[in-house]
Parts: sequence; C-alpha cells; structure tokens
Amino acid sequence: MARKPRLEYEGALYHVITRGDQRQRVFKDVEDHQRYLKILADYKVRYEYALYAYVLMSNHVHLLIETRETPLSKILQGRNFGDVGS
Repeated sequence: MARKPRLEYEGALYHVITRGDQRQRVFKDVEDHQRYLKILADYKVRYEYALYAYVLMSNHVHLLIETRETPLSKILQGRNFGDVGS
C-alpha cells in the first residue's frame, strides 16, 4: 500500500528514516559514515535546511530536519543519491 502524500510547508519539522533494503547495511566503514556526513553538510548549505539531530546506524539513518524554502522531497532526492558535486 502506498503511503499518503507528505504535507510539506516551510518551517515544518520532519523525522526522516532511511533504511537499507531487507535491513542490509548502508555503511561499510567509518569512511562511509564520514562521506554521508559530508553530503548532509553540503546539502544543508545548498538547500538551507536546519538539521537538528542525526543518528547513523549500520543499517539505517534518522534525521530531524526543518525545511525552509526547499521542499523535503528535493532535499532527500539528492541526499540519498549523494550527488554532492552536481
């Protein structure tokens, strides 16, 4: 069953969870964690959202994000693909 459409508005707080398929690991090592944190930092500058908290686990990630002008869907789209350089 598809999820209901997300209500998006400027100033909204979102608890975002990203999981690996079938609980698989999403980070191989410490370098992967560092790379992910760099992507988060780059996107924070690019899209000007507030990141209040994060937890990086071996098979999932929790983020507490407050959006500003950029919708959450746009922030997450690039962040999950790691297109920092584009």
